[in-house]
Amino acid sequence: MKRIGVFICHCGSNIAATVDCAKVAEAASTFPGVIYSADYKYMCSEPGQEFIKDAIKRYDLNAIVVASCTPRMHEPTFRKTLASGGLNPYMFEMTNLREQCSWVHADIAKATEKAIDLVKMSAAKVNRNEALYSTTIPVHKKALVIGAGIAGMQAALDIADAGHQVVLVDREPTIGGKMPMLDKTFPTMDCSACISTPKMVEAAQHPNIELMAYSEVVEVDGFIGNFTVKIRQKAKYVDHHKCTGCGLCETKCPQKVPNEYDLGLGTRACIYKPFAQAVPNKPVIDPQNCRKLVSGKCGLCAKICPTGAVNYEDTEAYITDTFGAIVMATGYDLYKWEEVYGEYGYGKFADVVTALHFERMVNASGPTSGKIKRPSDGKEPKSVVFIKCVGSREPAKAKRYCSRACCMYTAKHAHQVLDKIPDANVYVFYMDVRTPGKGYDEFYEATLKDGAYYLRGRVSKIYQEGDKLIVKGEDSLSGKQVQVAADMVVLATAMVPSAGSRELAQTVGFLPDLDGWYQEAHPKLRPVETPTAGVFLAGACQGPKDIPDTVAQAGAAAAKVCGLLSKSHLETNPMTAKSNPSVCSGCGMCIPVCPYKAIQLTSFADRDHHGNRIIRNIASVNSGLCQGCGACTVTCRPGAIDLQGFKNDQILEEVDALWR
Repeated sequence: MKRIGVFICHCGSNIAATVDCAKVAEAASTFPGVIYSADYKYMCSEPGQEFIKDAIKRYDLNAIVVASCTPRMHEPTFRKTLASGGLNPYMFEMTNLREQCSWVHADIAKATEKAIDLVKMSAAKVNRNEALYSTTIPVHKKALVIGAGIAGMQAALDIADAGHQVVLVDREPTIGGKMPMLDKTFPTMDCSACISTPKMVEAAQHPNIELMAYSEVVEVDGFIGNFTVKIRQKAKYVDHHKCTGCGLCETKCPQKVPNEYDLGLGTRACIYKPFAQAVPNKPVIDPQNCRKLVSGKCGLCAKICPTGAVNYEDTEAYITDTFGAIVMATGYDLYKWEEVYGEYGYGKFADVVTALHFERMVNASGPTSGKIKRPSDGKEPKSVVFIKCVGSREPAKAKRYCSRACCMYTAKHAHQVLDKIPDANVYVFYMDVRTPGKGYDEFYEATLKDGAYYLRGRVSKIYQEGDKLIVKGEDSLSGKQVQVAADMVVLATAMVPSAGSRELAQTVGFLPDLDGWYQEAHPKLRPVETPTAGVFLAGACQGPKDIPDTVAQAGAAAAKVCGLLSKSHLETNPMTAKSNPSVCSGCGMCIPVCPYKAIQLTSFADRDHHGNRIIRNIASVNSGLCQGCGACTVTCRPGAIDLQGFKNDQILEEVDALWR
């Protein structure tokens, strides 16, 4: 029997408001094995932790129960308290009296009764707990950053500046993401390209960064400190070692196709750089549209290339490398409003565009050289309607969340129209105006003073009448229906996870949330970490963000990576699954249910019932990959897998305690 100490936390009034903590402590003193029991206002505070350590010494305690808030928040705190008090950190149980009792009950008597039962269960389990010990694993001092937008570049630069090697991977022919596509950035209205393109050059030229554009991660194995990653380098059909980036091939290519970088507003050659300031500043060939690759004809670019860099026989290549940490910075895409919002004229009206179309239109390096023109006829619009929340905050139709940046970039766009076309009329249909950043509300107020008309209400229909787009909606503040004859309509579409991000998350070894955004380990205490140790989040892959928040989170992820790579070895979490080879049948049912790819079948030397030596397959758990979720334990039909710290006999002891 263990010598157990029980400590009940008031958590200020979070627990004490609906649970009689003193009564729970008194009841706990009667439980089997409990030597000492007490309550305290803030058990996680320094005095509270010292209180526990003092009790360990005074009463010779060798097992501890702390009844307070969620273990997800403070279990590591109290484990460290036990370690500094001379106990094994895993001779500990934490009872969640806040989320699972006080916050969900109003009746003090019933909540107190439930709290007593919860503590009784924990005391019974800790009596069965066993000392667990961490092992160490080596750390490979190299980081992988997936996605080279502003978040990926910032994270890579911060890690590289700390002296660590970084591989920066992006699936596009150029790094930079969407930021170079923008014209100005709010609220300072400084040039987006002036900020992002020097950052692109810095990332490409940094001695500690290996740039791998036009590449994709296809396989990830291993665990924190030791990720083995396979990267596919797409065929460029241009030897970048020979190419000087002169651009002669681009000017002579006879085949023109819509330019995806300009969202179809302009055209490009089939051998191309996405934009003039691209990094690497060397072209690739579009194999889907190149005449030579499709039909075997043309080949003009190879004939005129002065360095012989064009290679139509180029093929994709694969490289494998080992990394200590991975940063996910895969960014965002825009919601495909045209698939849902038929009332906005999908496929009918060329002058209904997205905010990103508008960015390319107003950008000096865009298809219209910075002049705002109607896509249908190239004329300057005198009446522009902006519609916010297209796809955002629409749980029944599209996305339930707010995309955060839309209010501000719409205010910026309204300001730009009024600046470039002084006699224009600008109308903004909105649900709410959200301006939470530094200087944001002042910027919005300035847009109103510029002359933008804000109409609080939804747009119900857009239709063509002559060369005008008739926008019908409401102004809920005046209670009147509104009809605007517009030359152009700009939609602030929702931000959504980038294409393929869900599959990439599964490849790396974690799961996104219900909306497809990458899930952080804890929204408050671990906002840039994932449930998979060694994998970190940066930027809009975790949720909609503007540029300042993106850069800030990239720096936070980089700091976490630097902290990890600064160590030569890491302690592992001993609360992992463990397979009993004498019971395992080798069925392999546990392998597909493991979200961390921690289980595989391995050969095991055994003997049959006649005593003959045989080789059979059994499940083997990689403790470096296992995160202790327990999915395998409930899947295992013969009951061969148990979870350290949550063994079957320990859980059953908790259940039995309720009936004693």
